[in-house]
Amino acid sequence: MTKELGVWTADDCAIVLIDYQNEMFEVIRSETNADLVELHARLLARTAKAFDMPIVLSSVGVGYGFNGPTVSSLLSELDGIEPIDRTSMNAFEDQAFREAVKATGRKRLIIGGLHTEICLAFATVQALKDGYEVMFVTDAVGGRSQAAHRTSIERLSHAGAVPTTALAVVTELFRDWAGPLYEQALDVIYWYFTEVPNHTDQVGVADAEKRAAAARGAH
Repeated sequence: MTKELGVWTADDCAIVLIDYQNEMFEVIRSETNADLVELHARLLARTAKAFDMPIVLSSVGVGYGFNGPTVSSLLSELDGIEPIDRTSMNAFEDQAFREAVKATGRKRLIIGGLHTEICLAFATVQALKDGYEVMFVTDAVGGRSQAAHRTSIERLSHAGAVPTTALAVVTELFRDWAGPLYEQALDVIYWYFTEVPNHTDQVGVADAEKRAAAARGAH
């Protein structure tokens, strides 16, 4: 099915963000550290807003006092979108969440969630069973250990979900520097090029890209 439909477009996808809460970030021990996971979740949110894509945002255990709310840095990117709070670790076992995803009208889901081995894994395998196609964003997620994260990525890939990265999502969805999403994409990409050097030197940004971002006043 994935091969038949080819590359993904902004018109056929929704972005789903699950359980980006302080308690989840605190215990990330996989290769992408919590700081970068948060940045990449924000990049996904900005991408969805820039390309006018539906967004489903969910948290777990806030109402029962198990966890705090979605982190404010991510909420600030989403213009008042309210998280759907759940008790279930598998988001698709929550009726409000299932209905929100269905209401997007999209059958291709780009999912990020914490942790890789629990909330991301369970939602992804359930979505696949329910007839959705899923792309999961490996650098916008993290596990409690390297083994947990990597084993879950293998599980999801074997199940038929497609691994990708946050910046790859942006470029796959707009794809053409002369296309209609060019200006929106440039704003998102240059924002990322401005932000990411503040977090790591392990993501390459060319000097020319830094100058172009500065000239554009990316923020």
